Amino acid sequence: MISVQRADERYAGGDPATGIETRHALSFGPFYDPGNLRFGAILAVNEERLAPGAGFEEHPHSNTEIVTWVVEGELTHRDSTGHAHVVRPGDVQRLSSADGVRHEERNDGDVPLVFVQMWLAPLTPGGTPSYEIVPAAADPAPYALPAAGATLHVVRPAAGERTAVPDAPLAYVHVVRGRVALGGDELGPGDAARITGAEGLELTAVAAAEVLVWQLDRA
Repeated sequence: MISVQRADERYAGGDPATGIETRHALSFGPFYDPGNLRFGAILAVNEERLAPGAGFEEHPHSNTEIVTWVVEGELTHRDSTGHAHVVRPGDVQRLSSADGVRHEERNDGDVPLVFVQMWLAPLTPGGTPSYEIVPAAADPAPYALPAAGATLHVVRPAAGERTAVPDAPLAYVHVVRGRVALGGDELGPGDAARITGAEGLELTAVAAAEVLVWQLDRA
């Protein structure tokens, strides 16, 4: 089964007056939908747009795997375990909040910042917070997140190219840029598909694309 969510169907959030615009794929904060709380391990898929100088002040997290993908601009990350990094397009950033961590995220640049942030539930709560950043690569390797029973695949098909969607109990597809065809639907930037129990499924690039595909090993 494939369920498509269009970019304009996301919940509008953030704080536009302070330069923060957010589009939520699942229930988040004041945007409560009891039928859309999570998809497998995925708790949130937020498209964030931060104006120059805008950002999220230091705030806490616990028992969440936070994975960030920068689309445009640069994201400044600082956390209470001492990590401070600038995350650029194509980098994969992961913060395991475990028993508890505080962090801040800002656009310290002079151009708008666009990123996708994905929250996943760990299989086992607690533990020690950890942080990792994988530098950008032309052909990124799958990023395994065993703590959540998930793997992130970044695919960049050229126009007309086909890419297999991993066979798994669940898969989540988010189009960053370009257009792809999937199971009879055409998806554009910000569109997403939630896939349950599909096998032998392929993405076909209608135009050159960049797509985030989560392979979720547990339903």
